[in-house]
Amino acid sequence: MPVFLLEEALLFPPVELANEDGLLAVGGDLSVERLLLAYRSGIFPWYDEGPILWWSPDPRFVLFPAELRIQKSMRPYLNQPKYDYRYNTAFRRVIESCGKVPRRDQPGTWIQPELIEAYTRLHELGFVISAEAWEQGELVGGLYGLRLGPFFFGESMFSLKPNASKFAFIKLVQQLATEGIELIDCQVYTEHLESLGARMIPRAEFIQLLNRGLSS
Repeated sequence: MPVFLLEEALLFPPVELANEDGLLAVGGDLSVERLLLAYRSGIFPWYDEGPILWWSPDPRFVLFPAELRIQKSMRPYLNQPKYDYRYNTAFRRVIESCGKVPRRDQPGTWIQPELIEAYTRLHELGFVISAEAWEQGELVGGLYGLRLGPFFFGESMFSLKPNASKFAFIKLVQQLATEGIELIDCQVYTEHLESLGARMIPRAEFIQLLNRGLSS
């Protein structure tokens, strides 16, 4: 399949035209309008340096809140609790930490300065939120993502202390379940999220759920 070059027009090709890795298009911009259109279409940006790359993988890695799995090792963190959970109180610090804190399975970061600014604009408009783990007044872990209708699109997470991002994720999923969120998009496979109950579904099923949820 060819990879499509985006220009100024605010549109994306059909996701079925993505290549076998899920890469659909290159170029365009990170405007609020284009980012919201992307997520509504089942597409997200993910790139290092260079032009913006837009993806829609098949299958899609998702978590249904009712399928959240809490391992025994996490129960002390939730029952004590070891960390304090906060929602949307330090977004900028969370996204910047996601861009700086090294990951065991990644040599670098894909969160470029222009992505930080773009998602900060979406945060200011109420579309993007953060979930945070605090310990004695210090931010020690968290994640951020985008909320649209009954969906949450997770973007990135970080930990400075053991299981801090898992703690924030579990608490967020539990909160979102009470607020009517039906599906959490984890985008691509990670062992970390699989251990919490995330699983693969066909892209066609994901798009069908997306269209139905956002049209109501």
